[in-house]
Amino acid sequence: MPPTSESAEPLSWLELAGLAKAEPDRIEGPTSAQANLRLFGQPESSLMVTLYRDHHAWCPYCQKIWLWLEFKRIPYRIRKVTMRCYGPKEPWFLEKVPSGMLPALELNGQLITESDEILLALEQQFGPLGMAMTSSEALELRRLERLLFQAWCIWLCSPRLSPKQQILARDQFQGIARRFESELNQVEGPFLRGQEPQTVDLIFVPYVERMNASLAYYKGYRLRFEHPAIDRWFRALEQLDTYRGTQSDFHTHAHDLPPQMGGCWSDDATEAQRLAERIDRGDGLGEDEACWVGVNQADQASIALGRVLRHQQRLREVNPMGANAFDRPLRCALTQLIHNTPCPPPSGSAAGLRYLRDRISVPRDMPLPAARLLRRALESTAQLDGPKQAKPLPVRDRFDQDPRPFLIGS
Repeated sequence: MPPTSESAEPLSWLELAGLAKAEPDRIEGPTSAQANLRLFGQPESSLMVTLYRDHHAWCPYCQKIWLWLEFKRIPYRIRKVTMRCYGPKEPWFLEKVPSGMLPALELNGQLITESDEILLALEQQFGPLGMAMTSSEALELRRLERLLFQAWCIWLCSPRLSPKQQILARDQFQGIARRFESELNQVEGPFLRGQEPQTVDLIFVPYVERMNASLAYYKGYRLRFEHPAIDRWFRALEQLDTYRGTQSDFHTHAHDLPPQMGGCWSDDATEAQRLAERIDRGDGLGEDEACWVGVNQADQASIALGRVLRHQQRLREVNPMGANAFDRPLRCALTQLIHNTPCPPPSGSAAGLRYLRDRISVPRDMPLPAARLLRRALESTAQLDGPKQAKPLPVRDRFDQDPRPFLIGS
């Protein structure tokens, strides 16, 4: 498509670099998936904790420990490891943890695996976050979380369910989700036991976040619409910088889960297909997905721009179009992102632009609202060229997300 009077010429890399803003301090600022050290105002010499978590910020059990350390403001170091379904496990980590299990945590030189064991050790060292995990009430809530997880797995991960079995699996999940709602409604406040999140909330967060994404994409089930107390709980979490720094988006979870879960199965209903198309296109699902109040769109666009600029050379090199051919299309999309003005790419760019759209990982690469804007800019720029799609994302592994090309300074 030739440029029109309302179309923009793509900005140069130098011009784009001048539009990116400095980001908050990763050591002392808001929670960030890109941080390698968190001090909360304490000297580095006070460190007692090293957390080993995945590069992609996709591991639900890692997220639970990550959130706990952030809410408790415990100084810690982060070392990042590759999950096996996304690339080879680092040899140095296998020497330390032969099973390769994540998360792992060193506390005063002692290595601990299994997320619940890690939380128990952290409670013993630093005190509980709210009620102790071993209290009778917390144990009941932990059992409820496992029941909800099991019902979700049955519905999402069972292939070839008949229509009747789909209904039974949905009803079972819905019933347990209502039990979670009942617990959320027991006291005033949006969280399980009051106005502030406790360990019992953090135990639910990772998988309920993934339920919200996967059930929309594969089953057409809008968890937050169907369960108002869960929506209220999410909305309260989403006003906290600590949670925002760890929260993923629907596109990321819909495509990172199949290798982890051994497959996720759509019921092929009209609503599931409609929502999946919106998610894949990059539109997101609005407040069904996330409700961040007070977010400045220009600031989020600048964050997305800065994150792309940091890796633009490698992003071009790994794109199927090749580094030189993808240069102008990428600058067209980033110009659209910043100026919100159509910037037609060269002919034959659509699949390359959608290849990048599909591989933005939240929160690894950028916060959720920034990713929404970047996905939309890539898709709208691709539409100016045509409908050609990138090769479908793999479901047995995600080796297309091997982190090694992007490890700066490693």
